[in-house]
Amino acid sequence: MTNATITLRPVTAADEPFLLEVYASTRADEMALVPWSAEQKQAFVSAQFKAQQEHYQKAYPTARHEVILSAERRVGRLYVARLETEIRIVDITILPADRNRGIGTGLLESLKEEAKGLGLPLRIYVETFNPSLNLFTCLGFTSGEQQGMHVLMECSP
Repeated sequence: MTNATITLRPVTAADEPFLLEVYASTRADEMALVPWSAEQKQAFVSAQFKAQQEHYQKAYPTARHEVILSAERRVGRLYVARLETEIRIVDITILPADRNRGIGTGLLESLKEEAKGLGLPLRIYVETFNPSLNLFTCLGFTSGEQQGMHVLMECSP
């Protein structure tokens, strides 16, 4: 675990360039494979980011969108919808340079405790090829239904 203090704060409009950077980090491997110019890649990633944000807002209008801070430095994003029947992790992404330092584990453990205290399952859809599937499995999540390239990971209370 990192020695830095991990905190969350609400996303503000000023965070949009940072959130785009976080999103782009999830598409970097894919973008390395396409024969597009840097401008074309940036335009594509920006359009996909905007579409993702709109989808999240429409599907989970009450979700809390937060910036993950490590010693006050922005390192990722955490979007969580606290619903009547579940706590849904809409998105958790940490910048590549800050991964594998226990940040995600700490946040997920905290969400597990919250869900357990409420007697609700904690759920997240994860891409089937995403390396973080191992983390979710190690933290006690089990795989459920699959929708295309996404599998529903769940931790029961």
